[in-house]
Amino acid sequence: MTRSLRRLECNGMIVRRVLPTSPVGVEYSLAPLGASLRDPFGRLYDWTVTNADEIRADQLAYDQRVQS
Repeated sequence: MTRSLRRLECNGMIVRRVLPTSPVGVEYSLAPLGASLRDPFGRLYDWTVTNADEIRADQLAYDQRVQS
């Protein structure tokens, strides 16, 4: 998880803030660039939910063909 968070921070998707607590805490939030992905990812999520049954049926059919 640390690697993923660092990559997202490096790419400008999130902002890390170190909290002055004991022990030291860290808080992450979306950077403006990361926030700009909300709409496209939301549409992708909606498409996935709408097509989930068909996707699963295709996966099962593929698995059956490959195992034969």
